[in-house]
Amino acid sequence: MALGFGWKARIGHLYPSGGLCDYEPQAMAPDGVQFVTTRMSFQSTSLEDYAAFTQDIEAHARLLADAEVQLIAFNCTAVSLVIGPDAINQRIKDATGIASTTTIEAVLAALAAARLRRFALLTPYPPEVVAAETAFFQARGHEVVAAAGLPCGTPVAQGTIPPSRWRELAHGLSSTDCDGLLISCAGIQLADTLATIEHDFRRPVIASNQALVWHCLRLLGISDRSTHYGALLQGQFDTPLPSLT
Repeated sequence: MALGFGWKARIGHLYPSGGLCDYEPQAMAPDGVQFVTTRMSFQSTSLEDYAAFTQDIEAHARLLADAEVQLIAFNCTAVSLVIGPDAINQRIKDATGIASTTTIEAVLAALAAARLRRFALLTPYPPEVVAAETAFFQARGHEVVAAAGLPCGTPVAQGTIPPSRWRELAHGLSSTDCDGLLISCAGIQLADTLATIEHDFRRPVIASNQALVWHCLRLLGISDRSTHYGALLQGQFDTPLPSLT
């Protein structure tokens, strides 16, 4: 007998309004884990618009609290690194009493678990966002040894890039002397081709939505893993972590 959707955990999902790939975390989640999405106003990928994305975060987080979620995930890699995960998490906690995490925290945790210190970077970001992200990682002991991408001005443009283009771009970075590949952005079509990219790259591949799902499961103490979305979500890099439950 089916136990129903979300019987194991409900995770609140704060996502850009212009994004087209909010389905990807749910696609990569194991049975019984439900992502409940609320969208936040975001139509441009330029750095100057990032503060506006979090302006009404408390109201949006409270909407997710109505669904009695166990954890809230703020899912925008670039915004969470620029605004800062501590500030975002504190505002959500103050508004709802519910613990939260951000995409950039998930990515950092995944990079550490997979031991990727020197990595190639693949993004759909404008140059100034790539520069900000590169500086963020360098300040934390990582080295971006090569970068490639398809700069986009809007979340809609990011979400309409065919998955095959990410595989082509990743192949172009495969000869780089690095520990692995980071594909940064929660707004791109990647789930169905992620395992293939990792197979071709022959080193670990970390991607924003993949890392977020993995990180949320670990925070909630859920040991279930998915088998079709790369080594990270297969549990190959898991280490013990105190859960929220």
